[in-house]
Amino acid sequence: MPLELVTLRCLKDNYAYLLHGDEGTVLIDAPDAAPILRELEARDWSLAAILLTHHHADHTDGVAEIVRETGAMVIGAAADAHRLPPLDLRVSPGEPLEVLGEPVEIIDVSGHTVGHVAFHFPRSGMAFTADSLMALGCGRLFEGTAAMMWDSLSRLNALPGDTLICSGHDYCAGNGAFALSVDPDNPALHRRLKAVQEAREPCAPATLAMEHETNPFLRVDALRASLGMETAPDAEVFARLRQMKDSF
Repeated sequence: MPLELVTLRCLKDNYAYLLHGDEGTVLIDAPDAAPILRELEARDWSLAAILLTHHHADHTDGVAEIVRETGAMVIGAAADAHRLPPLDLRVSPGEPLEVLGEPVEIIDVSGHTVGHVAFHFPRSGMAFTADSLMALGCGRLFEGTAAMMWDSLSRLNALPGDTLICSGHDYCAGNGAFALSVDPDNPALHRRLKAVQEAREPCAPATLAMEHETNPFLRVDALRASLGMETAPDAEVFARLRQMKDSF
């Protein structure tokens, strides 16, 4: 049976995620303790672990209080351990990890930050990508380069199309507006934005297949001609799109 997923809104526009199965419950990122602890209490779930994707405060500020209240262990990237909350388990891309009885693939998705990781649960068909691949967009490049982020997106883009992409923020309005500005004739994009606006489906999570159809940062081949970059490498087309988004 796939793990049960609960999507929680935190702070202004953050997402945190609870995963629950026969072996317990884990949390991916901890923007704010209060809504997470309320949800755990309402469901009578005991939290075993917190998995952290990267060091930014809006993904880690709730850790100390949640650990105090639940005793959960904290798991995060070894490369980022010096600026994450205290870790009980340090993990690295490519190393084996098992969570709630499932194998978990740790993927290097540096770009937004260096040392950012995504957690892919292949059996349940979910990937927790935080501020790398996002709904209709990707994270701003605060620490890494465009080439680094393109490599990260390419790794995520190789996952099965039915993988549910669980990203770190609801930036759907801004990302959707930018996507329309560079891809105005994309019917799948118009359908998705209409469905979100009418609340017939959430902005996130969304399948990777949906991102393939609507996310401009995964559609460099479709957009290169309109940017006048017919012969440019994919990473350069991505870099141009990211620059355009930064000033949008």
